[in-house]
Amino acid sequence: MRKLFCTGLFLSLLAPVCALAQSPFDGTWKTDVGNAQLPKKPEVYLLQGDVFKCESCAPPYEFKADGQDQSIAGQPYFDTASAKIVDDWTVEVSWKKVGKLVGSTKYAVSMDGNTLTTTASYNSPTTGETVSAKEKYVRVAKGPRGSHGLSGSWRPAQIENMSENALLFTLKIEGDSLTMSEPTGEGYTAKLDGTEAPFHGDPGTTSVSVKQIGKNTIEETDKRNGKVVLVTRMTVAADGRSMMLSVEDKERGTNTVYEADKQ
Repeated sequence: MRKLFCTGLFLSLLAPVCALAQSPFDGTWKTDVGNAQLPKKPEVYLLQGDVFKCESCAPPYEFKADGQDQSIAGQPYFDTASAKIVDDWTVEVSWKKVGKLVGSTKYAVSMDGNTLTTTASYNSPTTGETVSAKEKYVRVAKGPRGSHGLSGSWRPAQIENMSENALLFTLKIEGDSLTMSEPTGEGYTAKLDGTEAPFHGDPGTTSVSVKQIGKNTIEETDKRNGKVVLVTRMTVAADGRSMMLSVEDKERGTNTVYEADKQ
C-alpha cells in the first residue's frame, strides 16, 4: 500500500519501489515499518468550537465538525469529510469520495494529554480491500486555550501495527521495464530510463518515472498532474535480501527511511 495511515488520513511512506535489471530483485518484498525512521515534522491539528482543521495536510483543509459530511475541495483522495467529537480526548473522522467511504481514523489522546493513538482504516479504490494501521504520536506543542485535546502538534513515534496487504509489493523486470504491483491494486510498468509512465490505482499519483543513480541506487519520482509529489531513493544491499529506502514527500516536506525484506 503506497500510503501509510496517519492523523491526516494518509502519510506518504510506502512509496513504490523499483529494481536493477541485472539484480535478483524479482519477487515479493515486505516492508518493516516497525523499525522505520519516521518524519520529525509534526502533524498539526486544531479542533476549536465546531471547526476541525488539518494544518499539516497537503493541502491544508478545514470543515465543520458536526458529524455530517462536509464538502472538501482540492484533495485527491476524498471530497467530503465528517468529524464526530466523542469526548474531550477522542475524535472520529471519516472521508468519502463520490459518496463512497474511503477511510476513517479514530484519534485518542491519553489522559495526560501527551500521547496520541490513531486507529485507521482505508478502502482501496481499486480492489476494495481494507487496509488498517495503528500508530502512536507524542505531543510537541499544545493547542490554544479552550480547544479540544487533539489540538496541537504531534510527532510520529511508532507504527504499532499495519495489515499485511499494506506491507507487501511485487517486482518483476522484463527487458528494460519494471513492473510493480501491490495487493491493494496499485502498480505500474515503467522503463528504467526515466521515461514517465502511468501509475494505476492511486488517486494521488498519476505518473511515475525511474532511473539509475549509481551502481546500487535507483531514484523514483512520482507526480500528480505533472507536479512532483514523492521522490524515493532505493539502495540495494550486497546480499540482495534487503533494500533501504529513503522517501522524500515533497508536498508535506518530510523524510522517511525504512527497510524492505525479500520474502
